[in-house]
Amino acid sequence: MLGALAIAGAAYIGFVALLFFMQRAMMYHPSSVMGTPASAGVPEMVAIRLENKRGEKLVSWFKSASTNKPTIVLFQGNAGNIAGRGFKIRPFLDQGYGALLVGYSGFGGNPGSPNEQSLYEDAQLALSFLKRNGVAVDHWILYGESLGSGVAVEMAAHFAEVGPVGAVVLEAPFTSMGAVAQYHYPFMPARYLVRDRYDSLSKIDGIQAPLLIVHGLRDRTVPIKFGKELYAAAREPKNGSWIDTAGHNDLYDHGADDAVITFIDTQWKPR
Repeated sequence: MLGALAIAGAAYIGFVALLFFMQRAMMYHPSSVMGTPASAGVPEMVAIRLENKRGEKLVSWFKSASTNKPTIVLFQGNAGNIAGRGFKIRPFLDQGYGALLVGYSGFGGNPGSPNEQSLYEDAQLALSFLKRNGVAVDHWILYGESLGSGVAVEMAAHFAEVGPVGAVVLEAPFTSMGAVAQYHYPFMPARYLVRDRYDSLSKIDGIQAPLLIVHGLRDRTVPIKFGKELYAAAREPKNGSWIDTAGHNDLYDHGADDAVITFIDTQWKPR
């Protein structure tokens, strides 16, 4: 009996150790296969190369806005790369909005490796590009998709200190990465093992910008309870689009783009 318990205990500790040391490989799933804007269905966008403080050049895609229109800054989720987000940005380009698809370190052939701090630095680099090119902060719509919701909240909270962004859209967001990890590994101390925390719950009250959360009731990757908890902690003005028929990756098959466009058209008020 004691021998069996010892074996079970050793196996448990081994699995916990595996989770800890492999967590970033489990969290980030970048693809290095990068198409062109045209092949992604957004031929009007252009690839830009932005040099970070380490001298590495990261590729993002950009299209300037029509007069008096905002610019969508898309922070993607944990898998693939920006070339797979052409379908998502297409409806906004058709509205005359500008768009910046932010290329992360280690994604789409970009140098470096993804982690929480590197993604924040990548986001800052992209937003600095907008500022240099005359796109005012109040014309930014920060759009965070899944893991990218943590990046969007961090950026919105940061810029609220000097002048709030135009609006924030969070697609299938979570309260913190630790909370999601604990949900998926309930019998492990997963909450305490996570190194890249993306603690949006502690920051959401500080974004000081109109907020829209879009989440699917059938989401099994980031259950809707996380989006609703984040929504409850946010200040007004805020809107929730809770889509009964959608899961995690198919929100745009169920009208999410219409919800976002309606939100921007009614809630975005540049200063």
